[in-house]
Amino acid sequence: MAKYDNPTVNAHVPRMGNALSRAMAEGILKLMGWKVVGKFPEEKKLIYIGAPHTSNWDLIIALCAMQAVGLRCSWMMKKQAFFWPLGGLFKRLGGVPIDRGAKTNIIEQMADWFDHQDKAYLGITPEGTRSKVDTYKRGYLRMAYAANVPVFLVGLDAENKRVVLDKTWPLTGDIDVDNAAIKAYYDANYIGIRPELG
Repeated sequence: MAKYDNPTVNAHVPRMGNALSRAMAEGILKLMGWKVVGKFPEEKKLIYIGAPHTSNWDLIIALCAMQAVGLRCSWMMKKQAFFWPLGGLFKRLGGVPIDRGAKTNIIEQMADWFDHQDKAYLGITPEGTRSKVDTYKRGYLRMAYAANVPVFLVGLDAENKRVVLDKTWPLTGDIDVDNAAIKAYYDANYIGIRPELG
């Protein structure tokens, strides 16, 4: 795996927060012994996946990492959760309401959502669970192909306590080939907080 420097946010990255919120999140990460390294991509729109997902701590570390660098990360949630007074807060934090009962499926809804954004980074955990899996779920790739956006890999390097902004993955046009290759890359380069579940 390549060596990584501290990330510098470029003009294409969707932003949120301020100097105070970034400093607080960075302080929490430091207290836990973690840091964010790597390089942000140049794309304005993408799906980024984070793995391995083996512990409840993953979410806390990921949230602190995103806030520390000022990244606005969007995430999907069923539309029924966006009720008053929490609905506005969820949207402000990056939540994207998904209508599971709509005539269009989730893939089509997300492709349409990307079409209406100027800058958008959508985060997904490809395992879909903290349990050990043999293959990743392919929804993130189906969304990427439907929305014509790249897939960016973020690795949780628990051995060295780093959140690594790794690379944009070269998609082949074959979802099964891409999915297997991405999982193999994570398996070869990253160990999660609970390695037995990775």
